[in-house]
Amino acid sequence: MSMTTKEKNPMAVAGPALVLLGLAVFPAVAPHFGLDYYTGFVMRMLIVMLIATSLNYLMGYGGLVALGHAGFVGVGAYALVAMTEAGITNAWALWGGAMLAAAVAAVLIGAVSLRTKGVYFIMITLAFAQMLYYLAVSLRVYGGDDGYNLYSRPVLGFGLDAADDATLYWVVLAVCAGCFLFFHRSVGSRFGQALVGIRDNESRMMALGYPVFLLKLQAFVIAAAVAGLGGALMVTQNSFISPSSMHWSQSAVLIVIVVLGGLGHRWGGVIGAAVWVSLEETLRMSTEYWHWPLGALLIAIILFAPEGLGTLFHRSPAGKGEGRGGIFYLLRRSA
Repeated sequence: MSMTTKEKNPMAVAGPALVLLGLAVFPAVAPHFGLDYYTGFVMRMLIVMLIATSLNYLMGYGGLVALGHAGFVGVGAYALVAMTEAGITNAWALWGGAMLAAAVAAVLIGAVSLRTKGVYFIMITLAFAQMLYYLAVSLRVYGGDDGYNLYSRPVLGFGLDAADDATLYWVVLAVCAGCFLFFHRSVGSRFGQALVGIRDNESRMMALGYPVFLLKLQAFVIAAAVAGLGGALMVTQNSFISPSSMHWSQSAVLIVIVVLGGLGHRWGGVIGAAVWVSLEETLRMSTEYWHWPLGALLIAIILFAPEGLGTLFHRSPAGKGEGRGGIFYLLRRSA
């Protein structure tokens, strides 16, 4: 079912609202159960959800399999670091600047990358991401390969104390919820439907007179800007960033997360990030070989739910733009 189609299942609306309510009250109840640590853990999960959702927007609805999304996460993170070094302390200005820096980088990279298709697009986005990675390694003023530590968290203003994890958690939750709503509205808009049309049949959309290149570039920039915001939020929480967050392997993990949750499913990035981050945290405490169970899970998903976990809860009719065929569908279309 398309996002513009009226939902028949009340849980499609009530479910996310209940989850949002549960997330909102979590920092207030966590101390009573000795779960203070998990306030930071859930905050990190929300940030990963945000970044994965931006990639799902690009891949699932735009049909653009980019293997360099983590590069924009790093651009946003290092933009915040650079602005902090310049004396800017306001969190909202820093986050906005991070989004702008990632968007500018996306315009430059997308102007070149989007002239290619299929495997060539995958490889050229990988190449650009690695260029950004090695640029970050070479920036000795920001710690180089050792990374950079913020001396203090940015100032939120409005009487909010960013040093308090619960306060920052609620701000991050509000920012993420706003971005999720934006993507929800965007996919249901004329722009989003045109993007889905390009994903399914680019030649037909060109014949109908749609500015295909510009539409794909806009989607590329939007996804990169939100990824940059995710990078800035990550630095704000951890007060640390290193070039390793921009490595191509991190981009590959993001693709795995999106495929796990459901490529092109509205909550694919959210579900995939929740499952991946939760299992990663749990398995790390149990064994140093935690990659093995995650690998087995991915094989099971490919065999039994090739369109992702999201489609187990909501299956839409073929051709409606959501959950359309998963990663295999995109690879066939771009071949």
